[in-house]
Amino acid sequence: MFKKYFGTTIQSLRVLALWEGVSFLLILFVTMPLKYMADMPEPNKVIGMGHGVLFIAYVAFVILARSEYGFTLKQTFWALVASVLPFGTFVADSRIFKPVQLQKG
Repeated sequence: MFKKYFGTTIQSLRVLALWEGVSFLLILFVTMPLKYMADMPEPNKVIGMGHGVLFIAYVAFVILARSEYGFTLKQTFWALVASVLPFGTFVADSRIFKPVQLQKG
């Protein structure tokens, strides 16, 4: 049923990586400056909540992909580190997730 609606685990992970990265950049470059420079904490609360959910889902899908696609310990480590670095999930997608998807189908 999962594959029917969301595709494969690696496809879902690639989408999560994109949205998790976008939400992280929104927090860093839009909502945090608004919070501290314009005294507007509301956008940070909303985007922060979404980012938190996406972050947890990303970590869960990295762990799922490790077991399903046989990620090495090194790949898993860098995929998880990427989630806490600006632009990291975009790099992880291009260097880890996309090649795995192309190789395994």
